[in-house]
Amino acid sequence: MTTGAAITTDRARRRTGIAVAALLGLDGLAHLYWATGATWPAPDERALSLAVLGTEVSFAPPVVLPLAALTLAGAGAVLGHAYGRGGRATRAVTGAVAAGLAVRGLAGLGWAAGVLDSPPGSPFPTLNLLLYTPACLGFGWAAARLARAR
Repeated sequence: MTTGAAITTDRARRRTGIAVAALLGLDGLAHLYWATGATWPAPDERALSLAVLGTEVSFAPPVVLPLAALTLAGAGAVLGHAYGRGGRATRAVTGAVAAGLAVRGLAGLGWAAGVLDSPPGSPFPTLNLLLYTPACLGFGWAAARLARAR
């Protein structure tokens, strides 16, 4: 049961934390995978970059390994907060995760509205509209609710 903007039961808090941590964990694992030089689900690094980011950037280890570490650490902190561990530190990281997801979700709305550019013919606009933006907004909202829980 929930009231207001905070999650009030231990079970709901844990379930929310598991969901948000799973998303971050999958993202971190994808970045670790890409650090090996693999580009699945795209045929090459350029296609992967255009699909994931809507622009050409490197997926070399010095770029993706810090992102993997960041998302995996965030997953651990969110999960810790969901289980009442880590006190203010895990709560602060959960709040930062919520803010980061909200910013990405709002940027996704900008891309969807055409305010931000993406390359023509790229799969990014479709992926952004159907997957990235809804996931960021939904999980950002969930993380914000979780961050409010003590």
